Amino acid sequence: MYIHNLDPILLDFGFIEIRWYSLAYIFGIVIGWWLGKKIIKNFLLNVDFKFDVKEFDDLITYLIISIIVGGRLGYVLFYNFEYYISNPVEIIKVWEGGMSFHGALIGIIIGTYIFSTQKNIPTFFFLDVVACVSPIGILLGRIANFINGELVGKVTDVSWGIIFPAIDTLPRHPSQLYEALLEGLILFILINVINLKRKYKIGLSSSLFLIFYGIFRIVAEQFREPDLQLGYVLGNLSMGTILSSIMVISGFVILIILRKKNEL
Repeated sequence: MYIHNLDPILLDFGFIEIRWYSLAYIFGIVIGWWLGKKIIKNFLLNVDFKFDVKEFDDLITYLIISIIVGGRLGYVLFYNFEYYISNPVEIIKVWEGGMSFHGALIGIIIGTYIFSTQKNIPTFFFLDVVACVSPIGILLGRIANFINGELVGKVTDVSWGIIFPAIDTLPRHPSQLYEALLEGLILFILINVINLKRKYKIGLSSSLFLIFYGIFRIVAEQFREPDLQLGYVLGNLSMGTILSSIMVISGFVILIILRKKNEL
């Protein structure tokens, strides 16, 4: 039985701390930036419009802002609304934690829509690129969650259970690592292998991301403790499960619409 004793701070200079979680965001964005440009070049071979890959740098700025704003507001609205509505100043204290993946997703969609409208390029073109690279950031982020000892799993008697002393002395599922594997590594492989094996079609990667991530997250939620301040929202369904179910439904709706338009 492993006892979690990892330090969330990699380096402490006194006046500034370098945390694993921050590095996960930075490396996720940098790697996604680099890989995204290669994917765009490949996608452009199968579309009837042109786009200067160098302008993808501008989209990264939109995405960074969208992730931070969307992730924070999503957490406020979905997971701790009563607290933040009573303490609105706390909303801006992002450094104290509290980010929502689903909120960040909504932010990314809005930010990408604004950018694509300015460039007169289909929004799904850029969202497809984001869908291909974002599992990298999710993988690193979930590993950082594990290092932080947060978003812990349910109590278990499996041999690989982990004790998080900051929580209690009971062995728990390393649900953060389950999510890193499912929502990060496996999702990345699935979407990119499918793209490599068939001609690029606008919207396919985006819809597959919504479907696969949603399914993987629903599975992982079965091993993860619900947020303490929120608990289960509907019966034994967590907020993460409900929001991920909406993702799955949305993904299938997009697929159906694209098929009717003969775009898939």
